[in-house]
Amino acid sequence: MNGSSHPRPAFIITIDVEADDQWSRSSTVTTENAKHLPRFQSLCEKHGMRPTYLTEWAMAQDPVFQEFGASVVDRDAGEIGMHLHSWTTPPSVPLTSMDHVHHPFLIEFPENVIREKVRMATEVLEDMFQVSMVSHRAGRWALDERYAKILVEHGYLVDCSVTPHVSWSGNRGAPAGRGPRDYSDFPRNAYFVDLECIGREGDSPLLEVPMTIVPSPWRQSWKGVDRLISRSSTAKRLMNRVSPEVKWMRPDGRNRTDLLRIAAQAPAAACDHVEFMLHSSEMMPGGSPYFRTGRSIEGLFDDMEELFEFAAERFQPLTLAEYHARISQAAGRR
Repeated sequence: MNGSSHPRPAFIITIDVEADDQWSRSSTVTTENAKHLPRFQSLCEKHGMRPTYLTEWAMAQDPVFQEFGASVVDRDAGEIGMHLHSWTTPPSVPLTSMDHVHHPFLIEFPENVIREKVRMATEVLEDMFQVSMVSHRAGRWALDERYAKILVEHGYLVDCSVTPHVSWSGNRGAPAGRGPRDYSDFPRNAYFVDLECIGREGDSPLLEVPMTIVPSPWRQSWKGVDRLISRSSTAKRLMNRVSPEVKWMRPDGRNRTDLLRIAAQAPAAACDHVEFMLHSSEMMPGGSPYFRTGRSIEGLFDDMEELFEFAAERFQPLTLAEYHARISQAAGRR
């Protein structure tokens, strides 16, 4: 507690545990980044953080990750959840001749294929770690009503795929596919999902815990200019590089000040949670486009050290499942 009748906001660490450098669109899948997770876990434990490892099929097959995940579960040092990439998760039902290049959104597949992929991704993790999977994030952030209903069918209680203030309309999956979601007007605070309209609060058991993303103050004052520039134009890309439209609770090697500011402003902004995210592959030199060298990895860990130390004094560290329990209790749900 923070001295009042209200609990401190939750600080939720989510890690997309996935194969190396998925940005490269390689047909070869490697999982060397699993070896770098213990260092991150040690950092979390040093500051009392309780990470949720949202695990994709390829990493679930890696013996190093299996040993690591079992240790996390056995010591109750965090949570294992599910993350799903359509192009690596069985059953193999290609939408294109090069799914490894196009990375189709799962919501571009027929409903029966979505259901089977969710089933297989869930069962492999539950069999491996002997715990129920209750937390999930969609690959490439792409969730729809069919997908949400299937998650509920499989016992999931938490999703964290929604990215407030962000439209993914400029991104493509399968060339002939339906494309991604526009989350621009979705809620920023956690809510129980209406399964007929996932951007609306409802009475389903599925709690949506949106990613922490805030509008850039500078870009708010440039709205008139933004409207005059095509989303795909060179001018738009230059503007985004100089001043992004939004700021994420996600380290990129250059945004330590932004991360600390977002965390510091959360209570005043009436945010009940702050959600941090990173890909497991970003902890390995060369595992992503963002952290190519050992030096950049050291900078990343320095950034996280300062952020987690700051958060430990002001927030309640929780896994996604623990946050669901807190929200459910406050709402009078069982």
